[in-house]
Amino acid sequence: MAEVELKNIHKVFGRIKPVHVIRDVSLLIQDGDFVVFVGPSGCGKSTLLRMIAGLEDITQGDLFIGGQHVNDQTPSKRGIGMVFQSYALYPHMSVYENMAFGLKLAKGSKETIDQKVRQTASTLQLDGLMERKPKELSGGQRQRVAIGRAITREPKVFLFDEPLSNLDAALRVQMRMEIAKLHQRLGSTMIYVTHDQVEAMTLADKIVVLQAGKVEQFGAPLELYQQPSNQFVAGFIGSPKMNFLRGILEQTGPNSKVRLVNGIVLEAAVDTSKASTGDSITLGVRPEHLSLQAAGNLSGEILLSEHLGNEALVHIDWYSGEESLIVRIEGAGKVQGRGNCQVDIPADQCHLFDAQGNAFPRTATLD
Repeated sequence: MAEVELKNIHKVFGRIKPVHVIRDVSLLIQDGDFVVFVGPSGCGKSTLLRMIAGLEDITQGDLFIGGQHVNDQTPSKRGIGMVFQSYALYPHMSVYENMAFGLKLAKGSKETIDQKVRQTASTLQLDGLMERKPKELSGGQRQRVAIGRAITREPKVFLFDEPLSNLDAALRVQMRMEIAKLHQRLGSTMIYVTHDQVEAMTLADKIVVLQAGKVEQFGAPLELYQQPSNQFVAGFIGSPKMNFLRGILEQTGPNSKVRLVNGIVLEAAVDTSKASTGDSITLGVRPEHLSLQAAGNLSGEILLSEHLGNEALVHIDWYSGEESLIVRIEGAGKVQGRGNCQVDIPADQCHLFDAQGNAFPRTATLD
């Protein structure tokens, strides 16, 4: 096990027309942490992981694993185990041979190799599959073999590059649980790349949100959900995403008032003391914090109700010409058809973002 530290890391591809894909990334990943990199396609999350693995050169900056500077070390010397999206199993080898291959290259004794492989197979419930070839395995079983191959090498750090993206929904849920249990058993440092924020929220001790090669926020899942540092993080973390309503500041101070584009004034328990009245503002509120009430503070029309069994997602036109609001309602069948409605937006559940997308500090504690 080891901590991983990135200091002012940059990555530039090309010389004639250079493309700057990682921009001044500094992170300290503590020993034993499970850290997940998330962000939209092309944000640099897989490139950053490959730089830690040694599969991509570092253009500028310093990388330390276990306190050791590893910029110039080969992947095999860094003490990392990597699990790829494509499994990368040898098709002509059995499960046992795939899991033992790295140990054989390291010149381990036959007895040591056998002990480590069988112990790992037991941990991953692969005992009865040791003689099978990859083509005889399901997708979930192949991924467990790929993880097992990494475990047998006893790396300091595990790296996962979207390992579940090729699996169906049910298998993804099962494998998420297995990876979480594996982390609890091993206590190893793990860095995991995914485009699936549900994976990030359920697996991570800490999440790194990336956009255009830059770290937008680094923190615990609930911290990012409840206290996003900017509008990008607020919109990226959470499903359905946060509702955003544009307007201008009507009143600044520890408790603010916002005049929306449709003329309605809403209160927000947010401190805008450093802003000015008339500034452009965006009010954010999550779907589960909205409710349909006769005395709501925003009028609208129900456009669509998505009934999901235990809950419904209600899409509402709030007479602004902007994107509809989404209200999450618990229980089935509580909203039927279309029609006019009143939406209540509680002041203590609102977020405010300035014209650059930066969040103002909240004066209320979110549930």
